[in-house]
Amino acid sequence: MTDRQILRLTGPDREHFLQGLVTNDITRAPVYTALLSPQGKYLSDFFVIPEGEAYLLDAPAAQADDLMKRLGMYKLRSKVELALDPRAVTRGTGPAPEGAIADPRHPALGWRGYGLDVADDGTDWDALRVEHLVPEAGIELIPNDSFILEMGFERLNGVDFRKGCYVGQEVTARMKHKTQLRKGLARLELDAPVPVGTPVLSQDGREAGTVFTQSGGRGLAYMRFDRMGDGMTAGGVAVRAA
Repeated sequence: MTDRQILRLTGPDREHFLQGLVTNDITRAPVYTALLSPQGKYLSDFFVIPEGEAYLLDAPAAQADDLMKRLGMYKLRSKVELALDPRAVTRGTGPAPEGAIADPRHPALGWRGYGLDVADDGTDWDALRVEHLVPEAGIELIPNDSFILEMGFERLNGVDFRKGCYVGQEVTARMKHKTQLRKGLARLELDAPVPVGTPVLSQDGREAGTVFTQSGGRGLAYMRFDRMGDGMTAGGVAVRAA
């Protein structure tokens, strides 16, 4: 996967350091998790994998530099070091090769490997993501805009509500316990493909959401649930809840 970058976190304080920053309980690693802003908005999502005296952070390549800088800002006196790891990330849905880990988000997402010499197994990952409502960094997941609960992180095992404090925890906990989500990811059927970012309009012409990843006549959309219903369109194309 050329769109992934591994960061290697070492040092005696690595667990304490990372545990106080991210949304999941890394004592249970390997886990899927996110780093949030103090306002509770998504900044980056990644996998945390223990490897000897280190943690590997399997992150989107486009976010790797910013993630390193942000983690460095929180370092202060913590005895940790963060560096790029040159190994490639591989994944598949068939039998897992030796050394691979199960994708912690959902069993259908197969396995992930680091530095393994394996061939692409031809999995249609967009179709899998649409089927299981799995957001992708830079597409559905927008830094400084998305809220992880609206993006399904609880369902995808990406947040732990019992682990204690982390950056953005108060906002996330409030959304969980004191409000009912009015927006979030939904699966739509589309009569034809539309460009990513096309607005979804309700029958009365009000904007109801935005279409993102599509595959096989279905797509992921970020929707206002109270405006979903019959007669929706996106770019003139008829769409329906799937």
